[in-house]
Amino acid sequence: QVHLVESGGGNVQAGGSLTLSCLGSGRFDNYAIGWFRQAPGKERELISAIRWSADSNYYEESVKGRFTISRDNTLNTVWLKMNMLKPEDTALYYCAARPRYRGSTYYETTGYEYWGQGTQVTVSS
Repeated sequence: QVHLVESGGGNVQAGGSLTLSCLGSGRFDNYAIGWFRQAPGKERELISAIRWSADSNYYEESVKGRFTISRDNTLNTVWLKMNMLKPEDTALYYCAARPRYRGSTYYETTGYEYWGQGTQVTVSS
């Protein structure tokens, strides 16, 4: 089992940057970590994910080239650095953990079992 806490959200102008952090507990290196977001009236979407060993990652098309995911298992932390933010990036951002036993398809939205409480990102134009 793992407990996740996000931080780093806030208000920023378009073109600005934010870095979100996801701090975990337990055997953090047994989990792939995904960053999801949900905007009002929209479905939750997986925007980035990183394998437990940090040797592979995934980005949804709309954030490629702008967002960077990384992790340090010695710190039980995953970061999502977000550059060139756009108003359409406004959403509640969640990190979630997918156990290793579910295999390597961490880029799929299924299989994420543990969730943080979310951190709000608001981008103004």
